[in-house]
Amino acid sequence: MNVLIGIIGLLLIVVVLWDVFETIVLPRRVTRRVRLTRLFYRFVWQPWSAIAQTIQKKRRRETFLSFFGPLSLLVLLTLWATTLVLGFACIHWAIGSRIGLLGGPRSFLTDFYFSGTTFFTLGLGDITPLGAPARALTVIEASVGFGLLALVIGYLPVLYQVFLTARGKHLDAGCARRYAADRR
Repeated sequence: MNVLIGIIGLLLIVVVLWDVFETIVLPRRVTRRVRLTRLFYRFVWQPWSAIAQTIQKKRRRETFLSFFGPLSLLVLLTLWATTLVLGFACIHWAIGSRIGLLGGPRSFLTDFYFSGTTFFTLGLGDITPLGAPARALTVIEASVGFGLLALVIGYLPVLYQVFLTARGKHLDAGCARRYAADRR
């Protein structure tokens, strides 16, 4: 059972890191149908657009829809981070990481908590890895967490500029339509 949990954890990590690479780093469009980001946006867009259809006033509907891009990006980043923390927690649980806990029994939630504090490099000190495998995994997880944070911070200005450009093109197209309508 522990081996299966470890494989699931490793699979979660690989899938998320590959998805992050394809979504943020890769400069070309990925055409593969099954992707975590694609599934996320398909799942989230349908209810968001259904809610938008119920808004009668066009300006309010457009304002509501304009929040989707930036907000969904933040939710996607949270999904990636949470899935990575869960994957590393599964591996800690599977290898039986000896974790020094200041009171209380060890459980999967303890591994999840430890994984979260490691991934976000909090280092609270209330739980410490004991033994070589746990320490090695802790260093790897902290590196991945720090790298993901750096990648996101590095690309947020680029993504923000894309949102502004897309919004500007949308506004320019609206102005052109109004101009054409006024000329008739």
